[in-house]
Amino acid sequence: MDRQRRPVARNPHPGPGDSRPLKPAQQINSPAEKPDRADRTLVTRNHDVIRRWAEQRGARPATTPFSEDNGRLGNLRFDFPGYGGAILQPVEWEKWFDTFDARHCSFLYQEKRSDGTPSNFNRLEHPHDEW
Repeated sequence: MDRQRRPVARNPHPGPGDSRPLKPAQQINSPAEKPDRADRTLVTRNHDVIRRWAEQRGARPATTPFSEDNGRLGNLRFDFPGYGGAILQPVEWEKWFDTFDARHCSFLYQEKRSDGTPSNFNRLEHPHDEW
């Protein structure tokens, strides 16, 4: 998502000069697993976990128009209600997950903010990304 559409969230990857210690994301492997803390950054590759998280927020799988290459989706996104989805192209879950798996992505996300409200923070990590 571009910066106009993404809800404001803390950066879980502080840069140089940030005094907060970086805590590794907690791995979640099934919908039955719960985070250690509600506001903790989590990471998963589990399709059921990702789909449940998105659907709880009314988000639908999407891509940016004209980003497909040889029939494969370009940019994987979620279309959240009220965030200008007219610029996104809806896609089926199966196609979204096919691309997610082909790229060996991980889904970095948060269930709740520190104030207890639901968080829409999410980010796709690729194997070449470090976190």
